[in-house]
Amino acid sequence: MSDDLSKKRPQDATKVNVNESWELEYWSKKFGVTKDQLKNAVRAVGVSAAAVQKYLGK
Repeated sequence: MSDDLSKKRPQDATKVNVNESWELEYWSKKFGVTKDQLKNAVRAVGVSAAAVQKYLGK
């Protein structure tokens, strides 16, 4: 059930997954940033949603 495309939220909301297009879209909208900005944030601080949020200043 890990690839249930009917889901609108990540299974693990503590981790940002930029490798799934729908999750990339979800997190970009949640943080109000572009997909590239989100990918750069994940590269800089890792996949922790809290760390990404802090890095983005949100």
